Amino acid sequence: MELATALPGSVGALTEGSENSKMIPLRLSQRRLKRSWVWNQFFVLEEYTGSDPLYVGKLHSDMDKGDGSITYILSGEGAGTMFTIDDTTGDIHAIQRLDREERSQYTLRAQAIDRNSRRPLEPESEFIIKIQDINDNEPKFLDGPYVASVPEMSPVGTSIIQLTATDADDPTYGNSARVVYSILQGQPYFSVDTKTGIIRTALTNMDREAQEYYEVIVQAKDMGGQLGGLAGTTTVNISLSDVNDNPPRFPQKHYQMSVLESAPVTSVVGRILARDLDEGVNAEMKYSIVDGDGRDFFDISTDPISQAAVITVGKPLSFERKKTYALKVEGANAHLEVRFLNLGPFRDQTNVHITVEDVDEPPVFESSLYFVEVPEDVEIGTTVQIVSAKDPDVTNNSIRYSIDRSSDPGRFFYVDITTGALMTARPLDREDASWHNITILAMEMNNPTQIGTVPVTVKVLDVNDNAPEFTRFYDTYVCENAKSGQLIQTLTAKDQDEPQEGHHFYYSLTPEVANNPNFTLRDNQDNTAWILTRRSGFRQHEQSAFYLPVLITDNGRPRQSSTATLTIQVCSCDNAGDIMSCHAEAYTLPVTLSRGALIAILGCIFALLVLVLFILSMRRHRKKPYVLDEEDNVHENIVRYDDEGGGEEDTEAFDIAAMWNPREAHMGKVRKDMQPEIQSLSRYVPQNCRIESSVHSYVLAKLYEADVDLCSPPFDSLQTYMFEGDGSVAESLSSLQSASTDSDQSYDYLTDWGPRFKRLAEMYGGPQGK
Repeated sequence: MELATALPGSVGALTEGSENSKMIPLRLSQRRLKRSWVWNQFFVLEEYTGSDPLYVGKLHSDMDKGDGSITYILSGEGAGTMFTIDDTTGDIHAIQRLDREERSQYTLRAQAIDRNSRRPLEPESEFIIKIQDINDNEPKFLDGPYVASVPEMSPVGTSIIQLTATDADDPTYGNSARVVYSILQGQPYFSVDTKTGIIRTALTNMDREAQEYYEVIVQAKDMGGQLGGLAGTTTVNISLSDVNDNPPRFPQKHYQMSVLESAPVTSVVGRILARDLDEGVNAEMKYSIVDGDGRDFFDISTDPISQAAVITVGKPLSFERKKTYALKVEGANAHLEVRFLNLGPFRDQTNVHITVEDVDEPPVFESSLYFVEVPEDVEIGTTVQIVSAKDPDVTNNSIRYSIDRSSDPGRFFYVDITTGALMTARPLDREDASWHNITILAMEMNNPTQIGTVPVTVKVLDVNDNAPEFTRFYDTYVCENAKSGQLIQTLTAKDQDEPQEGHHFYYSLTPEVANNPNFTLRDNQDNTAWILTRRSGFRQHEQSAFYLPVLITDNGRPRQSSTATLTIQVCSCDNAGDIMSCHAEAYTLPVTLSRGALIAILGCIFALLVLVLFILSMRRHRKKPYVLDEEDNVHENIVRYDDEGGGEEDTEAFDIAAMWNPREAHMGKVRKDMQPEIQSLSRYVPQNCRIESSVHSYVLAKLYEADVDLCSPPFDSLQTYMFEGDGSVAESLSSLQSASTDSDQSYDYLTDWGPRFKRLAEMYGGPQGK
């Protein structure tokens, strides 16, 4: 039995049992059968475009007698859609266009069965149909277009970029996928390797400054570049990167600039630029002043954005000192590649001339500040410092001096307008102000807007002009049971002066009490002193307080001293020394009193009784001016009273019922808006009245107290109706005015209490009162 393909040029038929046969075991009915078919690969060309189905090959079983009893069945990949088989003859045809780039082979299965019984005559076998390639795809640059860069001035053969073209045809079959490269555009600057696709430089000295960008077109052709091969192209944009191959150059060899002499330090004078054809870091510049008489007065730096040289003022300028300056400026590349050093120096120089222009400047003091030390006892008009200023301009105008009063609000100093002599105008007091910070002004006479200033610091030196004094008020006491030599007070002093050697105070009793029998003073020589008792047996009822004058002297020059009186109270103390009482109580008086003491006490009591009777008498007489007939109704006047009064307080102060009928007035009502001044009469009794006094001395004391007291009202109720307000149509309702013919009488109850007290006494006790 034979199996053959009908495709010309195929591998051909393989007969059963041949050397190239391949046996495949098949189990049928539990017995081993010999395989009848051996299959080889079928080949078919791609891209068949004929109208008839393309014949692929023929399947034939050696059991086929040719009588049509065997049916051939084809299954597998593409069976029925891409390939068909004649079930009688076994011929296989391709019914669709085949593309190797889409699918390179198909795996199918064939079987021969009995047409009548439908039983397989042969085991199912597998075979492959391979699609044979033709040159139907051109090379393609999948990553194009390309961008590349190469440094300018690169040598010939410098590699730039490698291109790769892809051909979809079968590289293992023929030359369909063998690609070669060539340049269609970009010569003679660049070349490409025909096999690897590497682009290289083809010329030397390619200058970026002459041409920076190049467009290169590269072609890839299959079939090894032979005629009839397919080709694809791509674009490569190549730029030349910059290298530092150009030196900087100044456009001018001479520059002229000007600057005002008043220009502050670091102010800009001008700019110059050295041009460089390079870019980026290769064009960065560094400038310096290499020569010229202005090297010490001007500075130069580089603007990082424009790479220009910025010339600035380095020191204060003066038109009067120097009018012109010359500078030699050099500009050089900050970064330089070694391989280009043979091109020459990468630096350039130029000359800059600067002219200083004159301006009207304010006066300038000889010193930037003055410091003066002055004793605080310096006399008024003493010159403490002479300041001097001059006009720095050529004109040299006259100068006038003055003090900025905001710096000397107390006007302690005065400056001479022409000489600049600073003098004292008021006494200085270090304890009040130890430092004075004064600003003196210097003004040009011809141009008052030009004003110079200078600070003057005055330190006031200390002079011993303050006497020492106690550091505080001492509430000193001595117990009745104190013993001799007992410490009752430690004294300390203070002094507003500040001597250089420090304070040292000396304490002593004044000469008149140096031999005081009660107390003594001990100077501890450490700026403190002790007050000690000299005896025992102090008694409150004998003497309740002692007054001890103490003399305090400092160590200054000249020495200053002061006398301070120490008040020492006698107090009752317990055994521990704690105070029980410092005031003698009335019930503690002894039962047996002397005759003089009794007379003094009775005199005080009598004086109090007279005072009470005197006040009651005044209150009785105050009713007389207000006695009116019943038919005299003053309600009309009260209604038209111009002063609106004080509200509820006023209604309580003025009893309207008393106006209708004064006899019905309530005597006990008092004003709520005025506190009564009558307090305990014991406080009005003078100290000497408690021992021995008289009614006459008591009345005089009360009269003096009323004269000096400007705040307390007199003890009469006439003040209630004394003033009815300005412009009242009722005029005055005062009983004093109606009873007196003295038109000049004063009713100022706020400033003249003493004289009124006298007049009241005359009214109620003298002829006018009657």
